[in-house]
Amino acid sequence: MNEMDNQFLEFVVKALVDNPNDVKIKRTVDEMGVLLTLDVNAADMGKVIGRSGNTAKAIRTLLRVVGMKHNARVNLKISEPEGGTKGLGAAVGPNPSPAMKTVDEAMADLKL
Repeated sequence: MNEMDNQFLEFVVKALVDNPNDVKIKRTVDEMGVLLTLDVNAADMGKVIGRSGNTAKAIRTLLRVVGMKHNARVNLKISEPEGGTKGLGAAVGPNPSPAMKTVDEAMADLKL
């Protein structure tokens, strides 16, 4: 496949991010196909993933098309950057983070 998938991913991601020099792609091939592991600057994760993951889904779809053209199965893994914010959106539940307030605490702060 001559790493066309790697070049395509690099071109697309570098066009999306603010820190193109921090884009790193690792390509591995095994019996399951090609796995591209993407590392980007933590500040650019939102741009690569997109709202509700739509940008990442679109990139994965395009990579599959590139792979089909070359009779290969291509998958994309986006690595969590060091100090990433994974899980902050899911801070509700039995143990919310200390920065999260309950509705009662927020209402008390408003002094209504």
